[in-house]
Amino acid sequence: MPRRLLRLPLLAALSSAAFGAAAADKFTFITNWYAQAEHGGFYQAQATGLYRKEGLDVTLKMGGPQVNIMQLLAAGQTDCVMGYDMQTFSAWEQGIAAVTVAAAFQKDPLVLIGHPGVVDRLEQLKGKTLLISPAGYTVQWPWLKAKYMLKEEQKRPYTFNIQPFIADRNVVQQGYLSSEPYAIEKEAKFKPTVFLLSDHGWPPYSTTIVCMEKTIKERPKAVAAFVKASMQGWKDYLKGNPSAANALIKKDNPSMTDDRIAVGIRLLNESGMVFGGDAAKAGVGIVTDARMKTTYDMMVSLGQLDPKKVDLKRTYTTQFVKDLKILP
Repeated sequence: MPRRLLRLPLLAALSSAAFGAAAADKFTFITNWYAQAEHGGFYQAQATGLYRKEGLDVTLKMGGPQVNIMQLLAAGQTDCVMGYDMQTFSAWEQGIAAVTVAAAFQKDPLVLIGHPGVVDRLEQLKGKTLLISPAGYTVQWPWLKAKYMLKEEQKRPYTFNIQPFIADRNVVQQGYLSSEPYAIEKEAKFKPTVFLLSDHGWPPYSTTIVCMEKTIKERPKAVAAFVKASMQGWKDYLKGNPSAANALIKKDNPSMTDDRIAVGIRLLNESGMVFGGDAAKAGVGIVTDARMKTTYDMMVSLGQLDPKKVDLKRTYTTQFVKDLKILP
């Protein structure tokens, strides 16, 4: 057989491999903070090949306190980001056409933390000192102030230091469901009272997938593939074996420990963060018109949003999640 014919199978194999590599569509996603259990579904999809199975070559990048993900999104330096309803609505006021395409968390993990026996109900916030982050001044504080008839002078800046709370039983501070309460319990040796604000009427979704309107129009198949794989990743992470994802999380964020990850997974399951609410019947990642309108109306009523500048219908789409039906 001529040598050139012997080379044909090898060339065919090489061409096939090259085509397969080229067929994987590159896709970048930036999270909202350092890697943690609350990002586990995305890391699960990466670690177990779910993105690759959907034809994507995904790069996950960590956010952080110095990372303005909306600016990066608007500048085209990422395909989508891990967002938040109120942030996306506000982006439209600034001319950024950012669209929510899925909500991994049906609840916002934002909590208030009090001392047991001092604050056992949110109605007992009157007269207490509330430590709220500067960002929270324009996010949850207006809602808290209106709902529980609080006074502006009760508010103090939260500097992400739990010592002022531990030292003063009259202090209530904000936190993240799996972060500050666990840190306080370990440090102070008592279990604080924890109020998940979403269980008390706080309406926004969280850990959303947000893409530019332009990206959705130009790359709908890639967005659909990313959403599908990510939501399956969340199911597998919380209901299956998360070890591969956890290894990637700790690689990206070496300060993350096994015990903190375990607490995060437990609380995500116990709180119904991913599988609760509408997701119980409609599937992981679901976004509904009613929920989005509730958050939008809240922001408008509290003066946080100008409805003349923000068309609610353009800020989100249900096209990528309404028929997914990835159930618990």
